Amino acid sequence: MGTRSMIALEYADGTIGQVYCHWDGYLEHNGKILQNSYTDPFKVRELLDKGDMSSLSESVEGCNFYSERGENCPQRMYKDYAEYRKEAQFEEYNYILRKDGKWYVEFYGEFDGLLTKAIMDEQDRVAQEETEE
Repeated sequence: MGTRSMIALEYADGTIGQVYCHWDGYLEHNGKILQNSYTDPFKVRELLDKGDMSSLSESVEGCNFYSERGENCPQRMYKDYAEYRKEAQFEEYNYILRKDGKWYVEFYGEFDGLLTKAIMDEQDRVAQEETEE
């Protein structure tokens, strides 16, 4: 079973593009990959221009896009952040690179904020569980 996620980019003009990723959407995989490998908005745009994908990789070339198997699943576009929040498709994990150059994440309604903080909180939670065992 996949852990679905959405990946979005807020462009300089305020519009937002969004794509779907089927596998490994959780913080320890897609979250870390986005935080570490997709800090350049032009690289994120290149990723989104390829459309929906099965899996995310550290490089755009390593991702498995639906278009590579003949499916047409382009990025969804929203005129601004308000429309994105109202109309966008959301999955278990939702990542967005905002115009401030920072990744944000929302998952299961538990967190809505900076991706770096969410990853650190998750690492702290796992470490605490390991010490309690």
